Amino acid sequence: MSDPGRETGDPEIVLGLLTSIERDSAITQRKLAGDLGIALGLANAYLRRCVRKGLVKMSQVPLNRYAYYLTPQGFAEKSRLTAEYLSVSFNFFRRARGDCAVLLRQCAARGWRRVALYGAGDLAEIAVLSAGESGVEVVCVIDASAAGRQCAGLPVVADLAAARAASSPGGLDGIILTDTEAPQARFEEVLASAAQHGFASGSVVAPTLLGVSANPVAPTEAEAAGAAAE
Repeated sequence: MSDPGRETGDPEIVLGLLTSIERDSAITQRKLAGDLGIALGLANAYLRRCVRKGLVKMSQVPLNRYAYYLTPQGFAEKSRLTAEYLSVSFNFFRRARGDCAVLLRQCAARGWRRVALYGAGDLAEIAVLSAGESGVEVVCVIDASAAGRQCAGLPVVADLAAARAASSPGGLDGIILTDTEAPQARFEEVLASAAQHGFASGSVVAPTLLGVSANPVAPTEAEAAGAAAE
């Protein structure tokens, strides 16, 4: 059985298209083309391919406009392409450093002083480097597959309960996602764990480059009514 995501063309363009639609379901094709840096006709062609392959649903809204929604298959493909892009991008370090710096400044502005990272690896190491410039202390890294080791000189623990223990007595203000293998799945996983441990809403954040959706809900039947089959 073929993989529909692999038949839609340039993976980077597909990833950009899916990300733009996720952020704004009312995006116009002209705005989409501008976001992707491609010609309007090419943006239209990519959009039609994604609709044909079941990654995007399209429904008509008032004023003869269209709204676009990612299907569950589209969300899955976006997550796969994100992980694939991060693993091969030559600009990974530069973008990750910038994203982490911005995110940590935002954390500091919210009054966060101590955080844990969720996911050991290159992005976690970059986040630790950036933390030194923000005034936010990274206490530990949470990663069950690497528990007992170290990442960027910090202890790696198995779960959030162990992270809270490691952060005593100062505690944790929040958790920053740094998993690049399956960011969406890990984000949802840590959200559930944080809720169980009494963390307030908004205590789990992620760098922009991970492309995480905070609320990956598929369109309702009403929203999808009238979807155009290309």
